[in-house]
Amino acid sequence: MLEAETVGFGASGRNGGWCSALFPASIPTLAAEHGRDAALAQHRAMRQTVTGVLRSAEALGIDARAAHGGTITLARSRPQWERAQAEVAEARAWGRGEDDVRLLGADEARGLLAGRGARGASYTPDCAALHPLRLVRGLADAVERQGVRIHEQTRALALEPGRVRTERGTVRAEVVVRATEGWTARLPGSSRAVVPVYSLMIATEPLPAHVWDAIGLARRETFSDHRHLVIYGQRTADDRLAFGGRGAPYHRGSAIEPGFDRDERVFAQLWATLRDLFPVLEGHHVTHAWGGPLGIARDWHASVGLDERTGLAWAGGYVGDGLSTTHLAGRTLRDLVLRRDTELVRLPWVGHRSPDWEPEPWRWLGINAGLRAVTLADAEERVTGRASLLARAVAPLLG
Repeated sequence: MLEAETVGFGASGRNGGWCSALFPASIPTLAAEHGRDAALAQHRAMRQTVTGVLRSAEALGIDARAAHGGTITLARSRPQWERAQAEVAEARAWGRGEDDVRLLGADEARGLLAGRGARGASYTPDCAALHPLRLVRGLADAVERQGVRIHEQTRALALEPGRVRTERGTVRAEVVVRATEGWTARLPGSSRAVVPVYSLMIATEPLPAHVWDAIGLARRETFSDHRHLVIYGQRTADDRLAFGGRGAPYHRGSAIEPGFDRDERVFAQLWATLRDLFPVLEGHHVTHAWGGPLGIARDWHASVGLDERTGLAWAGGYVGDGLSTTHLAGRTLRDLVLRRDTELVRLPWVGHRSPDWEPEPWRWLGINAGLRAVTLADAEERVTGRASLLARAVAPLLG
């Protein structure tokens, strides 16, 4: 295994700690291309992967500080409540029962998470909160004990049939797997395959018991709400609120720089959003702030595959849902490389090829316009109290 920096340096160590069944491409999208049964098979595989990650960590003796509390997604306005209802209605239309996703009324929602203005929520049990860096470093230790060699500080310069050229020499192998996610654009021939979009996070000081009594999350549920601009949070094992969201700009040419990990404007917006959700946080403090790039394919469709002709394999395009999806990808790559005919290799994401992103400057203009549009869509709903027309207009472009 070749690592450009250190194990966990990228999204696998800096993510929001959601081990969830979320898959970037929706069930209707998958069904339109592959049929109803295939789409539901992908969803079932993702649900099973949540418990699979937890079982693997336990079997390997990894203390990832995990809690399998599910996800509550609040509805805090009439348009958000309509989206929560629509989410559950669509799930029922696809045969997904209450054990998969259900609608919570205002009282039940507030009993789990007392977010200001909550009218209700949708809830799924298919998510665990965990400490991502503990998980990935524990996995690295586990595979090294089994004889795998991990070469850190070894940046790949090019992936070619049968070999990887690095700054420190060439590694040869029958199968070469690209698992570079947000950094994929740095590889020759892949500059438009996956774009790096930054997601930033903050974490509070450890909060006292009376604050948690006011907030909830007694089982360490992960949480969000039904706004358009993505937010995500969890109660950590040491009683902090770790909270993140989109909003940082895409940088022209798919640029990735250490300075992009911090954006004080976005950090301030995240803290304001968190205090708006939970007024009880007034007087408490943020002690940590960080960020990093995640990988987005042009059609917002994660994929995994192996080209038998060249021996080049790939996995990625997780759009921020990679903590669990990488586990499914690893098991699927195993079966592809060993030429096993299993249910995993027949899932609809296997062999999917996403189209390239547009060349610059159209890529820069389009992505940042989309980010701006979803921010304005939320503002529009706050003013009008109705579902955003702008969000409806840009939805086909944003996956």
